[in-house]
Amino acid sequence: MKKLIRVLGVLVVLGVAALVAFIVVPVQRTGPVTELAADFKPAKGQGEYVMRASDCMACHTSEGGKPFAGGRAIQSPMGTIWTTNITPDKDTGIGNWTLADFRAALYDGVTPNGTHLYPAMPYDSYRKLSEEDVVALYDYFMNDVQPVSSTVPETNLAFPFNLRFGLRAWNWLALGKAGFQPTQGEDAVFNRGAYLVEGPGHCSTCHTQRNPLMMSSGTSAKDKAFLSGGEIDGFTAPDLRGPASAVQSWSTEELAAYLSTARNAHSSATGEMMLVVRDSLQYMTKDDNLAIATYLKKIGGDGSSAPATQPEKAEMTATETLLSEAKPDMPLGPRLYLDNCAACHMVSGKGAGETFPELDGNSLVTAPSPKGLISVILQGAELPSTPDRPMKLRMQGYENRLSDDEVATLATFLREGWNNKAAAVSAADVSAVRGEKH
Repeated sequence: MKKLIRVLGVLVVLGVAALVAFIVVPVQRTGPVTELAADFKPAKGQGEYVMRASDCMACHTSEGGKPFAGGRAIQSPMGTIWTTNITPDKDTGIGNWTLADFRAALYDGVTPNGTHLYPAMPYDSYRKLSEEDVVALYDYFMNDVQPVSSTVPETNLAFPFNLRFGLRAWNWLALGKAGFQPTQGEDAVFNRGAYLVEGPGHCSTCHTQRNPLMMSSGTSAKDKAFLSGGEIDGFTAPDLRGPASAVQSWSTEELAAYLSTARNAHSSATGEMMLVVRDSLQYMTKDDNLAIATYLKKIGGDGSSAPATQPEKAEMTATETLLSEAKPDMPLGPRLYLDNCAACHMVSGKGAGETFPELDGNSLVTAPSPKGLISVILQGAELPSTPDRPMKLRMQGYENRLSDDEVATLATFLREGWNNKAAAVSAADVSAVRGEKH
């Protein structure tokens, strides 16, 4: 018995020692994935371009705040995470960071003092950034960004998520090898698209499901779950590659147009995706947006760049007939549609190409979560001005015009109308979304 007690005592001591080491021993930081020439200098504008490709401004700029000064609230299942000041201010920003410090934040999610960043910062994707792009991005932030003295709110998550050292274990499980690996047998266009989607674009952050440990269920096209749809703050981020994906019903050129302008003949971007186009994708070259579209089309559906074959639809649906006849005893849902929506989206639900999106088959309308649709009905939506589509378009919101019951009835009609087959919406669903804004 005494021997057993001694053995258990030794195991406890070893366990405590291991835990202490786990907490206090510095994290091994990842070095450059390739060695650059000692005199390497980024090309003019390269750093800003990498910043746009990585969509840094969207998260690190608060509404009405100065660029990159932080202070934007990111909602997560664990609580609110506040984004940091990444201007070169030496007191409140990253002005004292070395290139190695900067790379460690991008690759390993750690700050110079060893503090672990929450993976709301998509360092699991940024690990694929090339060394050339890391250096260019560092050069941009240190030399081209205006320093801003800005102390942002501190992130204080509830126990146990406030114990950041636990992220060290998460990183061991979640992080793959640093650097991007091109797909053998694919051409340069495909691999450029893969790099942009899997690395700086961090598309999987929204469009891939998370497992119970909040790790991405896929990090590249080799993983079946990669880009198969996810959820962010209760909003559905649609499937980009499955046979039922709306994106796969578009041509490569239509998808590239959506990326660069937030609109095409079928749909328009709302919510977070609108911000991605506004702050990131519209600044990409036509070749890069086409590369992204080529990659997404090839990893989805049948691998063809042509639009996916869709089931034949009736020339005139029952919904279109109902709306066209406009009988006095028409139910409330279609009456609300005729009063508020039909002038732009038409009785056919087909809208007007590149101006008013289709509602028939629209992934926002039929998403598993109705939150996005409810939000658009209540608060409206806006399409950004881009070089190819300079006109900014705005849909009005109806939160002051329609009650919760009316919004629920209208949303249900949209989700069940034409060829759509999605679950009904309740007044409680609408009330929850309305309450989030106020």
